[in-house]
Amino acid sequence: MKPAFLNPNDQIRIISPSGFIHPEFIDGATKVLTNWGLQVTEGKFARNEYGRFAGTRQQRIADLQDALNDSTVKAIICSRGGYGIAQIIDKLDFTEFIKSPKWLIGFSDVTILHNAITNLGFASIHGIMAKHLTELSGDAEPVIRLREILFGTMPTYTFPSHHQNKNGSASGKLIGGNLSVLMALRGSQFDLDYSGAILFIEDIAENPYHIDRMMQNLRFSGVLAHLSGLIIGQFSDCDEDPLMMQTISEIILDAVSEYNFPVCFNFPAGHVDYNLPLILGKNTQLEVTSKNVSLKL
Repeated sequence: MKPAFLNPNDQIRIISPSGFIHPEFIDGATKVLTNWGLQVTEGKFARNEYGRFAGTRQQRIADLQDALNDSTVKAIICSRGGYGIAQIIDKLDFTEFIKSPKWLIGFSDVTILHNAITNLGFASIHGIMAKHLTELSGDAEPVIRLREILFGTMPTYTFPSHHQNKNGSASGKLIGGNLSVLMALRGSQFDLDYSGAILFIEDIAENPYHIDRMMQNLRFSGVLAHLSGLIIGQFSDCDEDPLMMQTISEIILDAVSEYNFPVCFNFPAGHVDYNLPLILGKNTQLEVTSKNVSLKL
């Protein structure tokens, strides 16, 4: 199920459930969202700094829980990722969220919240946060697409095919996010049901052997065998290791070599400026041909 789309004057709440963020990015995001016609509020502790975190665990829980509970809040946008949600996710109560679901927006560490919301049966948005809203131009596609989705326009992305793609068509629930975060949730109550799903993965600053280890886990645990499709986003700042005898894309392709589902490389989403929003938890259509890729959200 999708939360209700936004209308002018709806309230969107900025919270910081993970890492500390420079306040100017909250100010910048507030300006952009206000220009969209939204009423912008922020968590009481959204600008706090507690080491690498945006506040203590108790403060971050309080802001996130208040946003989840408040029926007047129609969307929640996380100010940034970093690290921290793993410390608090099992302390949250989603009872009121289920009664008044709202869009949750973010990526990276926010993957944990996406998993939790996906498992409740609701959609959420893997998309840009405060820094990119502040620094990207208003006509940048990630900004335009995020606004369109929030107000009810579903995109279809079409772009040239990558030479390592595996052709085919797939329909299924789109799930996933940051690969390292997804792997940290394996075997927990926040792990995903991968059966028949289209999995999206991206990562940043990971060693190739770490990526191989994670892909092998998905292979021998049976996750890959149950997918209907795989979308590989950007693996940013991941230096190649010649001693692995494979590039990162070859490592991933090798892990899925025995399966027949379509595979899309180089999707424009992840820890990059050109980070197109994806709707996780929603049934999606993926078509990969020798010429192009089409993803209908």
